[in-house]
Amino acid sequence: MTASSQGITAFILAGSRPGKPDPVALAGGVSHKALLPIGGVPMLLRVIDALQQVPQITRIAVCIENPQIIAAIIPAGIDIIPARPEGPSASVLAGLARYGTPLLVTTADNALLQPSWVQELLSQSHPQADLAVAVAAETTVKRDVPNTQRTYIRLADLAFSGCNLFLFRTSVSARVADLWRHVEKNRKHPLRVAWLLGPSILLRALCGKLTRRTLYRRIYRLTSAKAELVPLSDGRAAVDVDKPADVVLAEELASTLPACSFTNTLQK
Repeated sequence: MTASSQGITAFILAGSRPGKPDPVALAGGVSHKALLPIGGVPMLLRVIDALQQVPQITRIAVCIENPQIIAAIIPAGIDIIPARPEGPSASVLAGLARYGTPLLVTTADNALLQPSWVQELLSQSHPQADLAVAVAAETTVKRDVPNTQRTYIRLADLAFSGCNLFLFRTSVSARVADLWRHVEKNRKHPLRVAWLLGPSILLRALCGKLTRRTLYRRIYRLTSAKAELVPLSDGRAAVDVDKPADVVLAEELASTLPACSFTNTLQK
């Protein structure tokens, strides 16, 4: 049975990193970025609305430090579990331990998320992949959102931006989340990260010779998991709300997308 034909749990990361307050939340006058309205609707509700329209998704869970933060706005039937203080990767591992696979992971600041993007990831990912990661090619982003500034990862055969959308299809994929946890733990120590991923991978990346196939092979050697990047056809999928300037762009793009079903409810 494939992930697209069995029930999928969607897992939304809505917590804040420990340390300095999030600049988007500060600018918007809210405690958490997830509560910031885009098109008049909190980003978290926009993401929930999109996920509720995907037939394969049978359960939705939100991961945040304190459930009371969102209790007043969350629709009935949505699970809320506490975020792990160690970071997003630890929270994903907790979600995998609790719900198993397949687990679709996204973030509350993925405010423009559309059901069709989720469907595309489910239908276009290889059924034997343990982990599928949605991305948008640089050419696609520049075609659809020419006025955006995105961060691109440049491989020899694909330059892309992430879409904050991950399908953990099998239990083996948890090993990739564990690898992510180690990378996240050592993110302030580049040499440790290079050693963890392998010096040859780093050298190939610096020289512009790292291909998807080589990257997949390295991930497999480290985790025994088959991973793949799945380019989506809509460049808007790469737009999340990471900084105050993104709020303006997200508001502009939201007006070109189908209205969120929660709008009327919140205006009553």
